[in-house]
Amino acid sequence: MKQNISVLILTLNEEKHIKRCIESLLLFTKNIFIIDSYSSDKTVAIAESLGAKVYQNRWPGNHAKQFQWGLDNCPIETTWVMKMDADEYVLPELSDEINNKLENMEDNVTGIYVKRRVYFLDRWIKHGAYYPIWLLRIWKKEYGNMEQRWMDEHIKLSAGKTLQFENDIVDDNKSGLTKWTEKHNSYATKEAIDVLNKIYNFVEEDIENGKLLGNSIERKRWLRQKYDRLPLFARPIIYFHYRYFFKLGFLDGKAGFIWHCLQGFWYRFLIDAKIYEIYHNAGKDKMKILAFIKEKYGIDINQLKEK
Repeated sequence: MKQNISVLILTLNEEKHIKRCIESLLLFTKNIFIIDSYSSDKTVAIAESLGAKVYQNRWPGNHAKQFQWGLDNCPIETTWVMKMDADEYVLPELSDEINNKLENMEDNVTGIYVKRRVYFLDRWIKHGAYYPIWLLRIWKKEYGNMEQRWMDEHIKLSAGKTLQFENDIVDDNKSGLTKWTEKHNSYATKEAIDVLNKIYNFVEEDIENGKLLGNSIERKRWLRQKYDRLPLFARPIIYFHYRYFFKLGFLDGKAGFIWHCLQGFWYRFLIDAKIYEIYHNAGKDKMKILAFIKEKYGIDINQLKEK
């Protein structure tokens, strides 16, 4: 029996991944909504051929605004909603769990956490504090909205309690290292701006303080707040050693070594280098920083405020 749940997926040129993602969802629902940013490949055709409903919306500047647009504009009639990325898929065991548990959930449960496992170069990254990653991915529609943040956005619940399912979704991007580094170069620019936004308050965001003893998202934000206070360039070195040695990342083999070096060091170092570049060229004057970001990266923070 197909469950009372709809799934929302954001796409832009995801023809390599979207078939795998949708087929994994069809085991528990036919209510699949694609919010596409006008893909130029076969993403839309593939999604529609599998029964997904496709809605297109110009990219509004960040993930949070696009996903909230989907929540507000797709004709979702189910009680539950699930968020998926196009390069993810649901394991059959999680599909079974959704089919077996969702309809019998207690009324006061409004959100469900699931684990995400990451594959890189066909290797499951089990160590280095990278598994399990708990994410609030299933929630009752009337109680959940997307945080409006520049980066690291999550679903916020207005009421109710949460629980955890036992099984996983899988993040397994097949686009290759060149695309991976290009994407993370773009992410590093956004995250550098996010760090500066916390200092200079360019854009008012939907921000909650982290908590050491809170849920997984609150703990992650608490740790991130501590990380941000460390000196530039020292923190990626500390972070890599923490992940690779203290949290046993070396047990993930050659693929894991590449992953932890790139994601746990290179990416974090690149963020700091971009912050250094901004300060080097614009000093620490807010207006000069905004002007440099617009000139160098083509990002007008003032326009983001209006969207």
